[in-house]
Amino acid sequence: MSESNKAYTEVLEIIKYLPKEEYDKIPREKIEFFEQNKDPNYSFEINPEEDLATQNISREANAIIVVLYRDYFATEKQKEDLDQILELNQRKEDLKKSIRYDPDKVFESKEEIKEEPEEPKEEPKEIQEYKESFFERFKKFVLRLLGKE
Repeated sequence: MSESNKAYTEVLEIIKYLPKEEYDKIPREKIEFFEQNKDPNYSFEINPEEDLATQNISREANAIIVVLYRDYFATEKQKEDLDQILELNQRKEDLKKSIRYDPDKVFESKEEIKEEPEEPKEEPKEIQEYKESFFERFKKFVLRLLGKE
């Protein structure tokens, strides 16, 4: 089975904790596609009480979650913001690739090639006193994936 099949398994596990009215926004055909293409030998569980960002979710599953959020849960303004963030992230990735695979530097040693410095990690937020719903934590997770929070 491929990484995509594992990602579908992860996505199904995550969305099963959405409130029914939110879960029902996802077209049945899409859920059936995930069900038919998931990895039956891959076991994945999340703790709905913990922040999704702290759990071991694959990059591909994260990408699928972002698309589901954009397509079925986000407002028009949020969709515009997401599209801008995704475009900016793609530009950053393209720039990193162009630096890494610059034809003038292909034969230089890896130590000599200077990479773009990593962006500083965000400091942990204060613990919230109120109990957020899983859907609210899901939305924040998607926004955090995109660097929007």
